[in-house]
Amino acid sequence: MRALIQRVHRAEVRCESGPVNRIGRGYLVLLGIHGQDGPEEVRALARRIATLRLMPDAKGVMNLGLLEMNGPSAGEHADGPEGQAGEVLLVSQFTLFADARRGRRPYYGNAAPPEQAIPLYEAMAAALRAEGVGVACGVFGDHMDLGIEADGPVTVLLDTDELSRQ
Repeated sequence: MRALIQRVHRAEVRCESGPVNRIGRGYLVLLGIHGQDGPEEVRALARRIATLRLMPDAKGVMNLGLLEMNGPSAGEHADGPEGQAGEVLLVSQFTLFADARRGRRPYYGNAAPPEQAIPLYEAMAAALRAEGVGVACGVFGDHMDLGIEADGPVTVLLDTDELSRQ
């Protein structure tokens, strides 16, 4: 499972078949699900996303996670009520498993098929909520337009294959 995380001031997703969903300060998470992923990868990645320290503390150092970003350590960088967690805009992104080593057209066969990926995508949203993070979602499989106001920019790629080796 891969998550491309971008720190944002705000973000929104417009889906063909659904409403516009938006978040304030937090992370845009583009989530790619591999054909061999399961519930264990969901739990590990959700925990890592919720605790990843990409938010600035009172000194402007990336030292706070989503759950701490409006706490006393945030100082002037806090922009919400004390104790309010940051948010995640979760968007499915099968192209994170594109294999472009040969030819000019990427191969997407490593991405999980929808019947496997949809329950894991929904489980990721639920797992992030269980960690205390507010979550807004895109619609799986829809064409989506994203609007973001990047913060930094700060962008991090997480891969559960690499997390499990540590």
